[in-house]
Amino acid sequence: MTNPICPKTSCTDAPRCALHAAYLQGESITFDMPGWYCDQSDESIHTGKDMRVSDRILNRVKARSEGLLEPEDIRRIRKKLRLTQENAGLMIGGGPRAFQKYESGDLLPSRAINSALVLLDHDPDALSILKRRQNKPHVLSHAALLPG
Repeated sequence: MTNPICPKTSCTDAPRCALHAAYLQGESITFDMPGWYCDQSDESIHTGKDMRVSDRILNRVKARSEGLLEPEDIRRIRKKLRLTQENAGLMIGGGPRAFQKYESGDLLPSRAINSALVLLDHDPDALSILKRRQNKPHVLSHAALLPG
């Protein structure tokens, strides 16, 4: 990207990081936000890559405020279970690419996935239950669909 021009001052913006903060329900994180900043105004321009930085920080703040696992915890638990990202997504839930997104901070896991991970962290042997279920064909009877 060529250096953009500030719409307020007509000066050339320079690439750098600026200190920003994300707040949500009593949680906050201060972080360096990359972008093109004008030294003479408060204007800035951010690329998609720059915005991924803030999106990941916002997801982290939301995880903290809602009591969800953070990316490093998700990775630690998956590795403790000796699962690949793809196998974790297929076995625990979310699909084959879900854990890649959870561990990068691009996506928050659902509360159900989060709860399953917390339980598996405390009882890794429970993974055998999920493995057995995954290897069985799933057949729904009509009785399973009827209420009561």
